[in-house]
Amino acid sequence: MAKDVELLVLRRQLTSPVRYEPTDRLWFAALSSLIPRRRWAQVFPVTPATLPAWHRRPITRKWDYSKRRSRPGSPATASAVKALVPQLAQQNPRWGCRRIQGELARLGHPVGSTTVWEILAAAGIDPAPRRSGPTWREFPTAQAEGIVACDFVPIDLADLRRLYALVFLEHSTRRLHIAGVTAHPAGSWTVQQARNLSVELGIRVDSLRFLVRDRDAQHPDSFDAVFAADGIKAVWTALRTPRMNAHGERVVETLRREVLDHLLIWNETHARQVLDSYAGHDNGHRPHQARGQLPPLAQVHPTPMVTPFAHRLLRTRILGSVINEYRYAA
Repeated sequence: MAKDVELLVLRRQLTSPVRYEPTDRLWFAALSSLIPRRRWAQVFPVTPATLPAWHRRPITRKWDYSKRRSRPGSPATASAVKALVPQLAQQNPRWGCRRIQGELARLGHPVGSTTVWEILAAAGIDPAPRRSGPTWREFPTAQAEGIVACDFVPIDLADLRRLYALVFLEHSTRRLHIAGVTAHPAGSWTVQQARNLSVELGIRVDSLRFLVRDRDAQHPDSFDAVFAADGIKAVWTALRTPRMNAHGERVVETLRREVLDHLLIWNETHARQVLDSYAGHDNGHRPHQARGQLPPLAQVHPTPMVTPFAHRLLRTRILGSVINEYRYAA
């Protein structure tokens, strides 16, 4: 038996090239078990250690999974999920990997918490975020849904007389309300403007919880009582701290910079017309950074045109071209 195997090996060497192919190596390794080990040196053209090495190579390739994309039964994570996990983590800084995993499952992406952990770690995001609470930047943003601010805008007329406009701003939507314009902002007048605003807001007043205002004498207790009847608590700013009503102060600055500094206002009626025109532009067209460049009354951006330059650009002049609005013709 052993001699017959030796003859087969020798014949194989005569028919094979000098450089052995994988088939030749497998053939020699299989026949080596039938030949006594002491005869290997006379029969095989290689060292004894080479034969087991040839046998280990196909076994190693059979059980090697390093070049495969994933193990059987574990499909590769979709690119959409890899992009969605960091997005959820950034928009919800208090969510950990298990909370994100649950939200993905609700959206139809059944992935494991370990996969979510690995995606977050690769994106440089802490998979187990802090639990100490929001930052100072996040805190007012979370409260903005229920805050409305008010402030007085001084208006100097062409004859050097001064008027005052009472304006309100909703923090969440940045919607601007021009309550009224007067030369004598007495307490009774501001109270009436508060009542008018409550009627204008309608059912939306139920979503408001706080009114931020200055400590002006024009805001009597009855002014706060109008809002208290709707469940809105008045919050007074501290003395000499304009940043406590930063949004209201910014509205005053914006009105002066964009409109009032470029027009001669003649009287109370003219001032109210100018402010109403600007409020319509600000609420319906002017983009706001806090809302992702959306106007206060808009919910989504307009659908982009395939070939916008093929359409005629229309300009709408506001207040005699002090402000311009642009849109493409349909």
